[in-house]
Amino acid sequence: MIRTPTTQPETLVARMECLADPTRLRLLRLLQQRELGVADLCRALQLPQSTVSRHLKILTDRGWTVTRRQGTANLYRLLLDELDDDARRLWELARQEVAESPVFVQDEARLRQLLAARENEARQFFAGAAATWSRLRHELYGPNFTQAALLSLLPEHWTVADLGCGTGEASVALAPYVRQVIAVDDSPEMLEAAQQATADLPGVEVRQGLLTDLPIKPQSCDAALLLLVLTYAPDPAVVLAESARILKPGGRLVIVDLQRHDRDDFRRQMGQTSMGFEPRQLKEMAAAAGLKSLHGRPLPPEPDATGPSLLLHVAARPVLQKTTPPDGN
Repeated sequence: MIRTPTTQPETLVARMECLADPTRLRLLRLLQQRELGVADLCRALQLPQSTVSRHLKILTDRGWTVTRRQGTANLYRLLLDELDDDARRLWELARQEVAESPVFVQDEARLRQLLAARENEARQFFAGAAATWSRLRHELYGPNFTQAALLSLLPEHWTVADLGCGTGEASVALAPYVRQVIAVDDSPEMLEAAQQATADLPGVEVRQGLLTDLPIKPQSCDAALLLLVLTYAPDPAVVLAESARILKPGGRLVIVDLQRHDRDDFRRQMGQTSMGFEPRQLKEMAAAAGLKSLHGRPLPPEPDATGPSLLLHVAARPVLQKTTPPDGN
């Protein structure tokens, strides 16, 4: 079968002229492996910057490479996936012809040494910074990027209920990552603070209601939160049952609350009705509410925290299993 030519002769000649220079071939060989800056290319090819930059400009103007800015440096890469079939065949032929040439082998060896040295520098940095890395990360980048990364794992289509939302702190954190947050509290003062905090977040709806009679439709939420709520509830089992009611099959309930403690002065100061929970208690109450406990564990205390230790418990509403009718029915 005769292949119909897809490239104009002048275009083919221009591409061949571009690849006819050994320096440009050497550059393309390295740029096919990874994105590189001018300084790295100069070291790998052992050529001055003026020479490397001049050839990179030709390759970029002819559509072989693309550049992007990173800080004060320009990074280059080979546009192999964006080239048409004729250009890719031409490059593949040129690449194979020079694959074993000593100068190309040495270029790649120098690049490997350069990258290995840079990796070793990073390894040495972390070896020296290990003891203070957490503090250094927070000083340089702030404390919130890890939370943002974890929240971005949530499915975007979810509806999450923030039960006993208080001033709306959790709702504010969740709102950018899910479709809807329903924030519920019975305290008018807390609701006013939550409404102010979430006023600019269209995905948050603040509702007044009791945790024992939630203003939320049955099986309408993908997840629900009870953060430092159950120790204030006169009947935590009823709150758990009502939380289970609003969950879709497979929906999750996340509880964070106080571990059992003996600080009655703290309980009275905070207006709480109980002195925390044992993990076994939460598991039993979750089961009584029709929820399956997935996992629970004590949370490590925060360095500056003065209250009792906390625990985390996660439970889910079971998914109804479809039954297969007997044969012949």
